[in-house]
Amino acid sequence: MSAQYSVSLEKIIKDNGFEVLYMPRAADELYVASKEVHRPGLLLAGYDEYFNSDRAQFIGLAETGYLQSLADDKRKNIIDHFFQTKPCLVIITRNLQPVPGFMEAAEEHGIPIVRTNESTSANMAKMIAYLGVELAERITRHGVLVEVAGEGVLILGSSGVGKSETAVELIKRGHRLIADDAVEIRKVSSKSLVGSAPDNIRHFIELRGIGIINARRIFGMGAVKLTEKIDLVIHLEPWDPDQVYDRLGLEDEFVDIMGVKIPAMVVPVKPGRNLAIIIEVAAMNNRQKKMGYNAARELMHGLGMEDFEPEPHELEFWKN
Repeated sequence: MSAQYSVSLEKIIKDNGFEVLYMPRAADELYVASKEVHRPGLLLAGYDEYFNSDRAQFIGLAETGYLQSLADDKRKNIIDHFFQTKPCLVIITRNLQPVPGFMEAAEEHGIPIVRTNESTSANMAKMIAYLGVELAERITRHGVLVEVAGEGVLILGSSGVGKSETAVELIKRGHRLIADDAVEIRKVSSKSLVGSAPDNIRHFIELRGIGIINARRIFGMGAVKLTEKIDLVIHLEPWDPDQVYDRLGLEDEFVDIMGVKIPAMVVPVKPGRNLAIIIEVAAMNNRQKKMGYNAARELMHGLGMEDFEPEPHELEFWKN
């Protein structure tokens, strides 16, 4: 069973710029644990069969207009019934004024109310994306995450193999560091993983023989980034003369992380190899592959290999 994550209302309010209308207690003591959001129109109309109070509830023009159209007694009963379900958070959109009796009922039942000037649909879309990241399934891997030529490259390998030193060289070549030593990986969709650094070690790099350095302080703000999608996994390992390493790259290899397949490759390490340049080229080559071009397959095609059949999109790419 996957772990259940939550995000505090304090963080939600700060990150999304909400105006607090009522908070029953400190916002850092209240949490949202569902990625989904909801408009309670059906509940207000009397149908509550599938209502989920764990979701943030949005009150927009339609809900406000409906409540305003009701007689005072009926409105009061409907609002009381809504708050009796104990929604975790109510968001009023378009800077609308709460209908009569709304705030009194919220205070009576202890329901947090916030407000935004955005439209309902726009804010719902933003909140779904925001909660999708904040509440995503996640793991932590020992490694380094860097952005190289627009590609998020996760560098893995045993301790002392040279991951951090490679990251420093990549930073000096104009690329950006996301995380060193511990990479927090979140599954933000069925096809996407996003990596970041834990707050307490963000921007720091450990270099054996030197100690801890702060990449942001030494190389500047342009050398670091908070998060990045993971596009490629590179595993560094000491060179093994008995190991047969891929020299063509015809077939793509993948690694499975939380059910998402990410292109992967093994790069052997030995004196004289410039790992930063190798990873830089690997990232750009991976980007070309995503665009439909595979250099190894073009070479085989040019050599007239009988058992080689290029993909249709590759032929089109080569023509251009």
